[in-house]
Amino acid sequence: MTTSIAFLGLGHMGGPMAVNLIAAGYSVTGFDLLPAAVSSARAAGITVAQSAADAVASADIVITMLPAGRHVIAAYTGTDEQPGLLSIARPGTLFIDSSTIAVDDARAAHDLAVAAGHRGMDAPVSGGVVGAEAGTLAFMVGGSDEDFATALPILEVMGKRIVHCGESGLGQAAKVCNNMILGISMIAVSEAFVLGEKLGLSHQALFDVASNASGQCWALTTNCPVPGPVETSPANRDYAPGFAGALMAKDLGLAEQALASTGVQAELGSLASAIYRRFAEGSGATSDFSGIITDIRERSSAPGAS
Repeated sequence: MTTSIAFLGLGHMGGPMAVNLIAAGYSVTGFDLLPAAVSSARAAGITVAQSAADAVASADIVITMLPAGRHVIAAYTGTDEQPGLLSIARPGTLFIDSSTIAVDDARAAHDLAVAAGHRGMDAPVSGGVVGAEAGTLAFMVGGSDEDFATALPILEVMGKRIVHCGESGLGQAAKVCNNMILGISMIAVSEAFVLGEKLGLSHQALFDVASNASGQCWALTTNCPVPGPVETSPANRDYAPGFAGALMAKDLGLAEQALASTGVQAELGSLASAIYRRFAEGSGATSDFSGIITDIRERSSAPGAS
């Protein structure tokens, strides 16, 4: 019998993920609140339900890809206008949340699912729209061994690397830690390139040195913030995302929440969050996060900066 999947959230990430599941032979019914996302999903061959409740009612597995923790919790428990998905789903349904949300929210969603007689796990992703389309996402999974085993064949259709990080919430924990590293390292790489410019060093020369020395990192060799050295980096497309600055600001905000709740004194993580929050307040919201170099460059050229 074909596994029936409800996919809620058919945007830039969820839409391609659902398409890959259909291509692999799964029965997928999707739903999204945005008409544009619904139109794109239908054009891609996804069956779209009239409501989230209709999509979930007969599903074996429910995958959510939503903007924030409050949306996930509201979808699970319901609102004054809409019944909660947990009350509609068949007993024992596996709920997989692939949104990027706070660790505490992920654990709360899991506990709500279990209390309602279902199974729940968090499985946030990394890899962006390109990874979603190519089926090469990385999944960081939090949940029981049994639920992970059930979900693994489905996750392998959408991703290339799937890591079981431990119990519920630990997939989100891995995501927030990884993206804190990424945000900090992109700022460091960008500052180094702007400094190199001021000192008369060419982009290519700095790249050739740092990419083969102790400064080597993903932010440099894959998502290089200057055009030229890495042909596929967003810098060569006027910083079209990619991974948008607003999303990096969001993820670093989640890192800040985790730092506050644990008491970890991560000064660079907190500073990176403030820098990207400022960047996302302007045009950086829709630029690739590597576009932070333009903000650093502009501030370095401001009166009194040198």
